[in-house]
Amino acid sequence: MTISRKSFLKLVGAAALAVGIGSAAQAQEVTLSLHQFLPAQANVPKLVLDVWADNVEAASNGRIEINRYPSMQLGGRPPELMDQAIDGVADIVWTVVGYTPGRYPSTEVFELPFMMTNARAMSSAYWQMYEKHMKDTEFKDVHILGTWVHGPGMIHVNTEVKIPADMEGLKIRGGSRTVNALLAKMGATPVGMPVPAVPEGLSKGVIDGTTIPWEVTGALKVPELVNNHTEFEGNALYVLTFVLAMNKDRYESLPADLQKVIDENSGLEFSVFAGGTQADADGPSRQAAVDRGNNIVTVSGSDLDAWRAVSQPIFAEWVADMESKGIDGQALIDEARALMDAYEE
Repeated sequence: MTISRKSFLKLVGAAALAVGIGSAAQAQEVTLSLHQFLPAQANVPKLVLDVWADNVEAASNGRIEINRYPSMQLGGRPPELMDQAIDGVADIVWTVVGYTPGRYPSTEVFELPFMMTNARAMSSAYWQMYEKHMKDTEFKDVHILGTWVHGPGMIHVNTEVKIPADMEGLKIRGGSRTVNALLAKMGATPVGMPVPAVPEGLSKGVIDGTTIPWEVTGALKVPELVNNHTEFEGNALYVLTFVLAMNKDRYESLPADLQKVIDENSGLEFSVFAGGTQADADGPSRQAAVDRGNNIVTVSGSDLDAWRAVSQPIFAEWVADMESKGIDGQALIDEARALMDAYEE
């Protein structure tokens, strides 16, 4: 089922009425901090995080206030966000799981090449597999509120890229170890770099290009810094995984009725909403690049087969790596695909 922004707002509004938590005078107000790495005007903060926070505030009848801190205003670097949530530096964080390479290995199943067909379907599968496999293991130290992926991953670079050989020798920013492994297979030099550093990296020539979805290109001014964009027909070349995470002690310290408010605005339906909303923002951002006259390459046919062939060994390598960690990687791949196939728009 597709959950639009409008439907999501209606859904949580109805949930708020059902909770019946009473007046704000009945309990002390709770102030929570939400820390993340993008400017407030970027699509995810504006269309996903603010919607979630506003809904929680409204559903709490004013008893919860969520202060939003964009662009790492509470200090630190994006790779430190998860530890900030665990340690209580921030009450809630939104972060890229891949910014802490290898720490949450099961999430990497969703980042494997050409796995993603639909951001809503994959975000749904991600939440279900988080609850089944990761909640009490890899994420045991934090309270997860949502899990999702972005729309199809792209390559944005200062030279035209049509086939894997065109990547040879290029310095390309990657957002996770899985994406970096893919870039290496293409002959590129992967550069680990949080997404806020991309504009400076491009302008100073530290990188020749970057892997990001369309939706965030505007906030990072990427179409102004490179004029070639490579997209892929069908399944996505790659995606990154996100979490909205809350300090566990902070969540457990809330009264039961306020925990219920947060629960009813989080979880599976929120994850699908978040992934779908982020993917839906791809179109306008792509059009902005078109309007600038930038060159957009859509890989299909035999060229697409070449990309798939080069990336295929990553699966066996990843499964072997997971086996060394005591994780059945092939079972995760099979389960993720089955859940995505079962998802109904």
